[in-house]
Amino acid sequence: MAMQDLLKADDIKKALDTFKAVDSFDHKKFFELVGLKAMSAENVKKVFKVLDVDASGFIEEDELKFVLKGFSKDGRDLTDKETKAFLAAADKDGDGKIGIDEFEAIVHQ
Repeated sequence: MAMQDLLKADDIKKALDTFKAVDSFDHKKFFELVGLKAMSAENVKKVFKVLDVDASGFIEEDELKFVLKGFSKDGRDLTDKETKAFLAAADKDGDGKIGIDEFEAIVHQ
């Protein structure tokens, strides 16, 4: 399933444009702009599966760095600082990766 099947292309573009600048990424605002925050838990979990590139059931730090590319190939890479901040905010059990329930929780935070 492609991200465009789950979210509106215009919303994705607007959200990515908002965070084009290096070190500007704010996951809460991004999730709101892209339309994820308003989605059901079931659809948020579908988005998670698109972002979980290796289908491990987790979004690891190396996948998180490229999370914006999961929304569009035009998305930029997150900086190490942004990646670590996003991981710290979402990784509630401290295992160094984001599980599907942690992802759903941070989206609806």
